[in-house]
Amino acid sequence: MNSKEEQTNSDLTNLENKSFIEEQQDENYNNEQARENKLDEKLIDIEDEYKFGWSSYSEITNGRFAMIGFLAIIIIELLSQQSFLTWAGIL
Repeated sequence: MNSKEEQTNSDLTNLENKSFIEEQQDENYNNEQARENKLDEKLIDIEDEYKFGWSSYSEITNGRFAMIGFLAIIIIELLSQQSFLTWAGIL
């Protein structure tokens, strides 16, 4: 083999090595992204569990019950044709 052929072969080998390294870096990046996504999913699952005290789960639950109660008061006033306080005997 002459020196030009050897140089061409070594250049091809270098290009193959570079592309292989780039692929490995891409795979590592993809693996890191997959791990981060799994961690985010676990955090979301943990946030949805009940915790004692001031937490987002408690606030959402209290808000939903408040909406149900407010709707019940409106329905009582519409059906009884009097205010809720009068219906409840407070006034």
